[in-house]
Amino acid sequence: MASFVKDAQVKLPRPTRVKNKTPAPLQITSEQLLREARGRQEPEILPPKQNITDSAELSDYRLRRRKDFEDRIRRPGPPTQTWVNYARWEESQKDYARARSVWERALQGNYKNHALWLKYAEFEMKNKFVNSARNVWDRAVTILPRADQLWYKYTHMEEMVGNIGGAREVFERWMKWSPDQQGWLSFINFELRYRETERARDVYERFVLCHPKASSYIHYAEFEVKGGEVERARDVYERAVKNLGDDEEIFVAYGEFEERCKEVERARVIYEFGLDRVGRGEELYRKFVAFEKQYGDKEGVDDVTVKRRRLEYEEKVRNNPLNYDAWFDYIRLEEVEASVGDKERIREVYERAIANVPPANEKRYWRRYIYLWINYALYEEIEAEDVERARQVYRECLNLVPHASFSFAKLWLLAAQFEIRQLNLTAARKILGNAIGKAPNKDKIFKTYIDIELQLGEIDRCRRLYEKYLVWSPQKCNVWCKYSELENSLEETERARGIFELAVSQTTLDLPELVWKAYIDFEMSQGEVERTRALYERLLERTKHYKVWVSFAKFEAGEQEEDATERKRECIRRTRAVLDRACMYYKDAAPELKEERAVLLEEWLKMEVGFGMLGDVSIVESKLPKKLKKRKAITGEDGSIEFVEYTDYIFPEELQTSNLKILEAAIRWKKQKVDAF
Repeated sequence: MASFVKDAQVKLPRPTRVKNKTPAPLQITSEQLLREARGRQEPEILPPKQNITDSAELSDYRLRRRKDFEDRIRRPGPPTQTWVNYARWEESQKDYARARSVWERALQGNYKNHALWLKYAEFEMKNKFVNSARNVWDRAVTILPRADQLWYKYTHMEEMVGNIGGAREVFERWMKWSPDQQGWLSFINFELRYRETERARDVYERFVLCHPKASSYIHYAEFEVKGGEVERARDVYERAVKNLGDDEEIFVAYGEFEERCKEVERARVIYEFGLDRVGRGEELYRKFVAFEKQYGDKEGVDDVTVKRRRLEYEEKVRNNPLNYDAWFDYIRLEEVEASVGDKERIREVYERAIANVPPANEKRYWRRYIYLWINYALYEEIEAEDVERARQVYRECLNLVPHASFSFAKLWLLAAQFEIRQLNLTAARKILGNAIGKAPNKDKIFKTYIDIELQLGEIDRCRRLYEKYLVWSPQKCNVWCKYSELENSLEETERARGIFELAVSQTTLDLPELVWKAYIDFEMSQGEVERTRALYERLLERTKHYKVWVSFAKFEAGEQEEDATERKRECIRRTRAVLDRACMYYKDAAPELKEERAVLLEEWLKMEVGFGMLGDVSIVESKLPKKLKKRKAITGEDGSIEFVEYTDYIFPEELQTSNLKILEAAIRWKKQKVDAF
């Protein structure tokens, strides 16, 4: 056995290694290879033809073939084609009874196979057994009523044999099963072929009830139009609009129908109604624009565009009512395109927009929403000229905002300014008073309220407002300065000075340097030199910033008189005294502030140069430091070390100390050398 397997193995030759891979001079295409292979193919071996000469031989042949077919169909699960071949062979032998028997046997196991029923019925029809074929069709459609092809063939056979009544009866049986649209249309075309218009109309009525779709109604209406029944067609379209509602295809077909009937106004109304019902219908909009270009004018085309945009905005706000940008665009469209009598429409859009209150009491959600109210109030005041309605809008908006969490100063101020435009100062003051009491952020309200009262000349009210402002926010230096400016403009010097004193006595200020500068400038404008000098001294008790020293020195230097030389000398002496104090402070109390000290000395040098003949530059030059560029190591977050250059200042006293240290080191070295000997 092993030797047999070994002998049975096929030994393939070793593949020859190709050494020369250059292309051959004569190239052969794949087509040539296939043609050559086809030419060398051996001819197919066909079974020999058998000639039957007598009846006995024919009987033997039939017996063998039947036995062969029977053997095949006795196998488990024989294919349908075997039965078909068996029946067709019997048919070819003109033995129709046997063929019919084979078909019946085939259907016993495959009665749900509609293709088998079709071939069986075609066998009966081909051999002109009409009654038998009718019997097969009747059985087939009874067993498989949803197989439309069986009904088509059945009705076609009845029509071909001239049995019109029978065909109509078959159609009626078929329609009871509610077939698809093509089945109904086949029935209708059948009736129309025999000019049965009323019967066709009755079928159409049942058709649109079975399939209430746009295409069904359109087919029905076109049937009536072809028959010249315009009113009936219009009635069909009206029923379609009523039953289907928002189907774009119906409105397009209805509008085109009215255009063909030269009913321009009807078509326009239908297109407009369709756009209102359908919404964003691309085809309907395109048809309407083309219609207006053909039958309308420029205003009509613009109206179509406006309606389309209106529908787009309606869809946006319907999908997301909190999309305030879409509401703004919608309102802007209505205001731009509004005619004289469209105020109510604009108000309706505003009311719908403001009804969408933000879901959370957070200011970031209300920022865009609040402008809907503002625009609404401005529209009522300016465009609609309805003052009472504008006042009501402001009032409702102020009641709606949760002032305990946040507020909008702009809203309060617009409401107050509206009342001022109506010459109702009492109402405006009441609104601003409520704003001060309710709004968490009162800066803008206080400032605007004070400006209004100042313009009206109500000085006492301005003072009371400043006092309330400072009680609410005593740390704001700008308010103190504005209050003192008001008193100074009224020549109330003592009041202004008292306000400044209160300001500088506050423990917490946001910009204390602003108050001190304003106070000093105020005293200087009043010519109070001693008071100004005392203020500088008080300020130096709080801070020793080099700018304060420089400002103090410039103040002392600025008190010179053009003709009084002694006075100039006194001012220069005071200036030098201030700067010398500053240098001593930086030298003794803050030696680490080298850069500030260097800047101070540079300013001093400039002043000495500015003094002219009375100045002495040498006083400052002896104190100026030397600038040295040094490098220092900085460790980064990742542990890397970088070297950065910086400027260091070496002052004269530091240089002298350094020289002394060098001299001491030299003396120690010399002493060590002497001791060594």
